Amino acid sequence: MLSGQGKAGKGKKPSRRGLPAPIVRDFRKSLDYALSRTDEAGRAWGKAQWGVYAFYDYDGEPIYIGQTNEKLRVRVRRHLTNQRTDAVAMRILDVFEVAEIEIWPLWDLEGTKKTDKSARRLLDSVEYSAYLQAIERSRFGAILNEKIPPVSARVPLPESMRVDLIGVEARQERGHADTRIARRAETLARLAAVAHERGEVSPGLRRVIVIQAVRLAYLAATRLAFVEGRPEPDPNAIHVEALVGSLLSELTDPTGPTDTDPMLRSDEDLES
Repeated sequence: MLSGQGKAGKGKKPSRRGLPAPIVRDFRKSLDYALSRTDEAGRAWGKAQWGVYAFYDYDGEPIYIGQTNEKLRVRVRRHLTNQRTDAVAMRILDVFEVAEIEIWPLWDLEGTKKTDKSARRLLDSVEYSAYLQAIERSRFGAILNEKIPPVSARVPLPESMRVDLIGVEARQERGHADTRIARRAETLARLAAVAHERGEVSPGLRRVIVIQAVRLAYLAATRLAFVEGRPEPDPNAIHVEALVGSLLSELTDPTGPTDTDPMLRSDEDLES
């Protein structure tokens, strides 16, 4: 029997659940457990129809923000099990780099039609607010969204759930610096290949290539500093905004922010 073939009987078709490698099965099991957890009201976090979600890497660095009105569980799983049909989307985000998720359900919108304009405006505002928070908390001031969310009024974020998806053993293996450097370099190469092969790709995709390259450079530099016994390098050594321009709005967004826009104020300012 070939290694990894399992114990399927002769001539018996194996179950689909048994096909992925153990490390993949463990990750999906953790993901399903996280999305089925309930809040104080007994509501399963992942069953909210409307909401916003975030992914974090092994350093707790925010790497992606998204929204959905088709249930958080469906959208998050589609991202993290590589079931999205857009091949480019699967190359932007490396599933093995996601160590934590955070979700913000919009329970007040339960049962609201997807075409409801006011609900969609609120969803956009929550997504943009979560995006600004991620930018502010990122050591690079940048995350891997191909498209910056539509500029919207900044609002206080609703209650969220943030949970670790990686066990101790998997974190030791997948979270090792050399493993992460190799995978991140592979992700960057795949992403660059998409741009090369298609030619006409979005500016956002090319922006992600730059941001991923910065993340790779910093991770590799941190590893070098570690083996030489030096302090970690300063993330500000690479000025991402100087390389890619503003990360607060797309150039095509006519409502791009200014220094006086309320959306640039912190959540604390809005709540005070």
